Amino acid sequence: MMMPSGQQLLLPANPLFIWASLIAALLLNMLPLGRVAWMPDFMALVLVFWNVHQPLRVGIGLAFMFGLGMDVHQSSLLGQHALSYTALSFFAIMIHRRLLWFSVPTQALQVLPLFAAAHGVELIIRLISGGTFPGWWLLMAPLLESLLWPVVSIMLLVPQRRAPNPDENRPL
Repeated sequence: MMMPSGQQLLLPANPLFIWASLIAALLLNMLPLGRVAWMPDFMALVLVFWNVHQPLRVGIGLAFMFGLGMDVHQSSLLGQHALSYTALSFFAIMIHRRLLWFSVPTQALQVLPLFAAAHGVELIIRLISGGTFPGWWLLMAPLLESLLWPVVSIMLLVPQRRAPNPDENRPL
């Protein structure tokens, strides 16, 4: 498979860095910031990123486990986040080859429906189980997540962009 023109060749992703970023996103979601409806789901954002860039290492099973962890932490219906993250990961893995051909801002537009669908699944499960509607501010969360996509892409790809053997004569 040919690479898109102008795209830099990346080093392999370090599994420890992948795990560290997933744990950091989980801890960022667990911060007591007065969880409001418009707050972006950092765990979903990092999961989609690694599902797109490393689908063989971060898959649906891992998304399910992190979803159960979020369910336990937020005392929500067991399986609410797990189902949401699982569906999100499935669709991210489905489009990962096509998504990598686009620029990062275009990728942000393409993942917006995925984030909206994940929040929709969480909302439907919450309403079916007798929860209250969190308000229309819930529509801001997928928008903020897609706006954070370029930032997360740059931050998580930095370790892979370094030269394996830096040399002043070779601009790799």
